[in-house]
Amino acid sequence: MAKLAHAQWSSRMGFVLAAAGSAVGLGNIWRFSYLTGESGGAAFVLVYLACVALVGLPILVAEWMIGRRGQKNPINTMADLATRHGRSRSWALVGISGVLAAFLILSFYSVIGGWSLNYTLGSVMGSFTAQDADASGAAFEGLLGDPETLLIWHTLFMVLVVGIVARGVTKGLEAAARVLMPLLVVLLLILVGYGATSGFFGEAFSFMFSPDWGALDGGVMLAAMGQAFFTLSLGMGIMMAYGSYLGEDVNLLSTARTVIVLDTVIALLAGLAIFPIVFANGLDASSGPGLIFVTLPIAFGNMVGGSLLGLAFFLLLTFAALTSAISLLEPVVETLEERTPLSRLGSTLVGAVAVWLVGIAALLSFNVWADVSILGLNIFDFLDTFTGKVLLPLTGLGAIVFYSRCLEKEEARRELAMDVYDYSLWNLLTKYVAPLGVIVVFLAGFL
Repeated sequence: MAKLAHAQWSSRMGFVLAAAGSAVGLGNIWRFSYLTGESGGAAFVLVYLACVALVGLPILVAEWMIGRRGQKNPINTMADLATRHGRSRSWALVGISGVLAAFLILSFYSVIGGWSLNYTLGSVMGSFTAQDADASGAAFEGLLGDPETLLIWHTLFMVLVVGIVARGVTKGLEAAARVLMPLLVVLLLILVGYGATSGFFGEAFSFMFSPDWGALDGGVMLAAMGQAFFTLSLGMGIMMAYGSYLGEDVNLLSTARTVIVLDTVIALLAGLAIFPIVFANGLDASSGPGLIFVTLPIAFGNMVGGSLLGLAFFLLLTFAALTSAISLLEPVVETLEERTPLSRLGSTLVGAVAVWLVGIAALLSFNVWADVSILGLNIFDFLDTFTGKVLLPLTGLGAIVFYSRCLEKEEARRELAMDVYDYSLWNLLTKYVAPLGVIVVFLAGFL
């Protein structure tokens, strides 16, 4: 049976919402908040914003342009474009690395999405009521130690992802983004509104936007650069896959700015929603990854209306996890659909089941397989470390180097609608600044 023509986004707005949905995920709500808390607040935020502009923007545009030029899955796109420009087909390794990264990230990301679903139900059931720090910590540890419960939530989360992705680009990815993104923003604004009435909004605002330059060190700068890379879904094959569904009428540079602004605003709003609650309850803003699943439930369980507020927050977290998870599965599905005889539904099911199986290994690393280690790390931490420190920077570096050194410059300049002077600055950014930033992040990961 012949394959259908390559799918396309129905509109620029649909693409923007889907791309923003991919960028807006647990990285904004969970990772950004705890990194801001750990890294001294505003100093981290300002460096992060600079890194988004200097490193994130060029790589995002590069991945979109590569995807749009290739109109295929990331692996075939890199191989075909390399051949077209007289380069080795070994550039396909960049696409392979990206698809593999998306596959592995989703396997443990789904486990975290399952935690969020569990805590959403806990909010409804009043599980946080009158919890102290010991009880909240014990509840989270109890969840991690229960493989059957983790498996149920991991499975349910993957079922939700499959239900969306199997419907295709316009009816699945785009339609979900048009619903989930507005709901996410509404829930976030409700939480920010609550924070504004807590009496500690000013303290939270100052924490995030009045920099303590004494807190700025090499570790903070590297954390900010890593977060800028992670939050935009770079190096995962996602933006190449999304770019392959783009028509020529979409201006890549202006659209990238729009997506980055949306992503950044939501990350900052998440901080303004979370930190007033943290400060109002005398909790520790630098409590690391446990900020969301241990620290905040204490606050929700000891405030008036905490059950409703907790429900809103964990729904927000779940929506953010879903918008990113569907984008993580897409490069895998697109690759299977175009490189095998499988249909869209078949590709989605095969890819999702494989992800689900690796996810089981990840969730078992907290309990039954706690003693199993790879290079001294449990399975969950190994997947996180290998993708974050190796695959993402290498894929992103490969994409920006291919874009800046292999694609025809004049054609790229016209595609970005830049004059000669602006493009010379852009060329400097893409040829030297962004690659150097990625190399620094990559090397720092091993120091």
